Amino acid sequence: MSRFSLQDLVSIIDARAASGGATSYTRKLLDKGPEHCAKKFGEEAVETVIAAVGASRDHLIAESADVLFHLLVLLKSRGVRLEEVEATLQSRTGMSGLEEKAARKRD
Repeated sequence: MSRFSLQDLVSIIDARAASGGATSYTRKLLDKGPEHCAKKFGEEAVETVIAAVGASRDHLIAESADVLFHLLVLLKSRGVRLEEVEATLQSRTGMSGLEEKAARKRD
C-alpha cells in the first residue's frame, strides 16, 4: 500500500487550481483570493484547537486533515511552495527549538 503524502495533496491542489471547473472547491477558494483563503485556514485552525481539547480522537484527525488542506491552499494562493516551507523546517533542525526561538527574537 502506497503512502499518501502532503506532496500528493499539493499535486491534487495544483491540478484543481489549473482546472476551470466550477465544481472544484479548491478552485473556488483560490478564485476568492489569499485573504479568503487565510480566513478559511483560520477557521479550520480554530476548529482543530477545539477538537484537540475535546474527547474525540477521530474528530481531531478529521480537523487536522482540514487544516493541512487549507494551509496548502493558502500557500498556493500566495505562490509559496511546500518545498520552501520544508527547507525552512530543515534549516531549523540543526539547533534545539529553544535556540531557534531565541535566534528569531534577535532578528
